[in-house]
Amino acid sequence: MSVFTIDELIRIMRECAGEDEAGDLIPDVADQDFDLLGYDSLALMATASRVEREHGLRLPEEEMAEIRTPAAFVALVNEELRRTARAAESPR
Repeated sequence: MSVFTIDELIRIMRECAGEDEAGDLIPDVADQDFDLLGYDSLALMATASRVEREHGLRLPEEEMAEIRTPAAFVALVNEELRRTARAAESPR
């Protein structure tokens, strides 16, 4: 099972927003509110969509609506990766 990291999230956020717009993102922003980082709900949706495509998973919309920080985003992705791995391993 792969693990999603804050560095990977920052890479994706930079690519989705454009390097110039996301130039100040550094790993210690994990607990900063996305609003303070300049990321609105549309930017977050673009990031979530990219993560879903790259990792072959579906992030629950209800839980995504509650995400406020990069650390919470990473935790949600890792939980979904664990769920996907468990589902793939369970006998049918």
